[in-house]
Amino acid sequence: MELYYSFSALIVLASIFSYLNYRFLKLPSTIGIMVIAIVVSIFLVSFGEAVLPKTYGHLHDLMTGIDFTEVLMGAMLNFLLFAGGIHINLDDLKEQFRPVLIFSTVGVLISTFVVGFGMFYLLPFLGIQLPFIYCLLFGALISPTDPVAVLSILKQANVSKSLETKVAGESLFNDGMAVVIFSVVLQLAIGEQVDLGLESIGMLLLKEAGGGLLLGIILGWITSRLMREVDDYIISVLVTLSVVMGGYLIARQMHISGPLTMVAAGLFMGNFSVKFKMKSITQDYLIKFWELIDEILNAVLFLFIGFELLMIKDLRHFIVPGLAAIVIVLLARVISIWGPTKFMKRTFSPQTVKVLVWGGIRGGVSIALAMSVPKNEYSEIILSITYCVVVFSIIVQGLTIAKVANPNKIAIEEEKLESVALKENK
Repeated sequence: MELYYSFSALIVLASIFSYLNYRFLKLPSTIGIMVIAIVVSIFLVSFGEAVLPKTYGHLHDLMTGIDFTEVLMGAMLNFLLFAGGIHINLDDLKEQFRPVLIFSTVGVLISTFVVGFGMFYLLPFLGIQLPFIYCLLFGALISPTDPVAVLSILKQANVSKSLETKVAGESLFNDGMAVVIFSVVLQLAIGEQVDLGLESIGMLLLKEAGGGLLLGIILGWITSRLMREVDDYIISVLVTLSVVMGGYLIARQMHISGPLTMVAAGLFMGNFSVKFKMKSITQDYLIKFWELIDEILNAVLFLFIGFELLMIKDLRHFIVPGLAAIVIVLLARVISIWGPTKFMKRTFSPQTVKVLVWGGIRGGVSIALAMSVPKNEYSEIILSITYCVVVFSIIVQGLTIAKVANPNKIAIEEEKLESVALKENK
């Protein structure tokens, strides 16, 4: 019952903050909720114990009583990724398969090491001594772009379909690579023996990512065949719910990637419904149901992120290191995107690269991974600078991505590149 009370309180707060944002701030819903939660958190941290001791105590107990890592990585993320997957067109993804694959694997690896080395050499100048292995750990957890934040904010930006597929596709698929890197580095950091051979890490990645994708495809195929036999909107909704909830339990038992299972299942079922001429009422209910689930859980997630400030004892000590981390993470993003594009057959326009860099938004996944680091003398440093990067990423990058993503400039640059490519082929 305690979890029910906690979730009820979060839903009530999310609805109040959503209303206030709609009436007064008029920001994108999820960002507005997070901004209000941060403002409330700052007020409570600064004056709560003196002015509103009971409110501060209740909210602090609420946040400390919820295992954010388990709630996000083990529950919410599965629903959100499935909802994101069913809205992506598989044909569009096939066209962008090469860049999506490279950005979500090689890009994550490059970013991890750039951030790790950058933080290791810069933090001592700021009076913070963080061992290299923990700098690398921070690099691993901050490098994957958050699919929830990206998909939520991309809805507000009027970008081309191909560019949207690149950004959304990368964010949906880079979790598998990031979790493997994070798991290996974390085991090294806490002193466990890890086989660092290419074969061992390759097998781990194959099991984690490949197993997750395969399970998702199998679940998607089986349930799609069931939905073909019974074209009923209530049963269809229940079937998709069972894929998410039951699929995660299976993935957990098999020790493979739950998030990638949900992405694959969502992609399969979303594109299956296009080929299968289901009743319009069934399709309408399915789309609206998953859009509603997406919006509700997004609101709760961004509320979570805003209130995570209550968990950090003294963020003021880490503001300067946090600002330094923001610069390093952005630099790493530039290198991890711009570098691989130079080795791809397809030419990327400067405007497209700019959107890919600025659209690399971090969110709840990074905070969840940071909170999963065992408590020690370095865990609070990592959580604090992660929080700074995530807040900057969501608010600053999230609010400006629509201005950066200038569709007219992108179209003009891509036309020029196509004409140059045609001339070279002749």
